[in-house]
Amino acid sequence: MAESKVIAPVVERNEIVDRAKGFWDKFSKPIIIVGAALILIIGGWLVYKNLIVAPKEVKSADLIYPSEQLFDKMVQTGFNKDSINLVLNGGGGIPTGVLKIASNYGGTAAGNRANFIAGACYLHSKDFNKAIKYLKEFSTSATQVQTAAYGMIGDAYSELKKNEDALEYYKKAAQVNTKDEFMTTESLFKAAMYAESINKPKEAIEMYKKIRDDFPKNSHSGDIEKYLARLGVFE
Repeated sequence: MAESKVIAPVVERNEIVDRAKGFWDKFSKPIIIVGAALILIIGGWLVYKNLIVAPKEVKSADLIYPSEQLFDKMVQTGFNKDSINLVLNGGGGIPTGVLKIASNYGGTAAGNRANFIAGACYLHSKDFNKAIKYLKEFSTSATQVQTAAYGMIGDAYSELKKNEDALEYYKKAAQVNTKDEFMTTESLFKAAMYAESINKPKEAIEMYKKIRDDFPKNSHSGDIEKYLARLGVFE
């Protein structure tokens, strides 16, 4: 009896080893291939990130800095044709304009900011199609900036008389971060006013009511009832 108790575990272990060996014989090649692929992918990503992306981030950040400084100045003091041209194309102490940075450094933080700056500049230059093009290439987790970008796309579409597209982006601006009461109510108010102007009273009423009901402390609280009354809503 004692001998059988010893033999059974040994036999069981041998069966497990045989099954394991059979598994490896059957699947070793795909396992090795998949493992090698993962190593190559991970290794390639690390090389790309550390040797390509990181230097590009540093270089693009250095290149965009003068353009950003001039752009920030225009935001404070006003846009003008000459400064816009310098920001977009470079020159006059700006080594590289944002158009080239957006083109050559896509995927970097600076390249993303270059799209926003280019879109804003084209909007102020009344080149609305290009404004839309660059602003649509921009995205950020900074919700107030993203709200502004959507709002500017709406402005560009409205100037092109593309009313449905304009209203869509005004609404998108209001949906970026509904916890930001100021940006949300301002965007909703703009969307409501625009909907009213293009003869979409139902949508305008819906948005006016949302401002009134969801954001009672909004900066337009004193006027919302007046706008609703103008559209025939008394409640």
